[in-house]
Amino acid sequence: MLQPDLAEKIVKEVQKLIDEEIIVVSTEGYIIAGTNQERIGTFHEGALITSQKRKKLIITEKDIPQLKGVKAGINLPIFFQQEVIGVIGITGNPETVTPFAEITRKMIELFISENYYAEQFDWHSRAVETFVMEWLQANKPSPALLNQARTLSINLELNRTAAIIEFEQRNQPLTRDVWSAILTSFSQNQHDVAARSGNERLILLIDCSDSVHPTTTKNRLIHLLQFLKNSFGISAYAGVGQKAAPSAIRHSYEQAERALKIARNKRNIVFDEELTLEMISGELSPKVKSDFIDRTIGSILDDKELLGTLRELFQQNHSLKNTAKNLHIHINTLHYRLKKVEELTQLNPGNIHDLLNIYLALLFLDEQPKIKK
Repeated sequence: MLQPDLAEKIVKEVQKLIDEEIIVVSTEGYIIAGTNQERIGTFHEGALITSQKRKKLIITEKDIPQLKGVKAGINLPIFFQQEVIGVIGITGNPETVTPFAEITRKMIELFISENYYAEQFDWHSRAVETFVMEWLQANKPSPALLNQARTLSINLELNRTAAIIEFEQRNQPLTRDVWSAILTSFSQNQHDVAARSGNERLILLIDCSDSVHPTTTKNRLIHLLQFLKNSFGISAYAGVGQKAAPSAIRHSYEQAERALKIARNKRNIVFDEELTLEMISGELSPKVKSDFIDRTIGSILDDKELLGTLRELFQQNHSLKNTAKNLHIHINTLHYRLKKVEELTQLNPGNIHDLLNIYLALLFLDEQPKIKK
């Protein structure tokens, strides 16, 4: 049965095509939407007959006295999944309106079908998102969670890897069609779970049973990020946790969060199992990190040139030649900048101990962009 809000949408869509008076009628024969507001809520006997007989009804001027609440025109049943869910009525000379009436009905049925599947997508998307959030927080799946998993056809007995894909900040939220394409693009394995998390994140709980090779997971994530960039211009990065049993999926998700912090700065895919120093940094409080930054590179925090030079130095694995080349500066200029870093911070980039302190400070700084940058 058509709901009034959808019926109103139908009227607005049909109005774009024809100028005639339009009504949408329930299967009980009551007008629920139309271009003439005064007729809404009134009984239309012609539409009731159309609904019951499941075929179009042409109403002429001669028929008006015999049928309650009608005008000359044509009434057509609206079908969805082979059932009549309402009637569309177009007022006017039957000879004039009949030729385009059938096309109008087909358009309406297509519109209803698209609206239905859009609502189904929204419902399923919200249901999966809610389920995943509850699953990640649960120490043990409750009976309600198990029932919900069965409803959503999610297998809670598989070992999985949690991955978080984060989109770079956008001015406009992603449309339903874009989200549908993104979720569909990662549905090769029926056991994978993909859930939205707001409008900036995608959470993946990836099947990593014995039959799934780790390289396959990495390649799929690479292809997904390429798909986002090539299809929608979305730049994204990902943090990936380690393989976990169903009861420990929360730990894999926490590892993915940790890896995501690094991926956010490197703009790529980072696996938690690849982290070393970053593991330690994840255990430190923001206050400790902030104090460490101040005690090491605090004196050059406002010098973007020196900070950029140090970052490039680490990016080039401490190769002075490659660092100068990538920065498009002379090697002597690089030596000058590093000497200036030493003078201001009392840390020598050529000394392994001092270099480690600088590296950690930059690592902490990049984790806290709003505080220090």
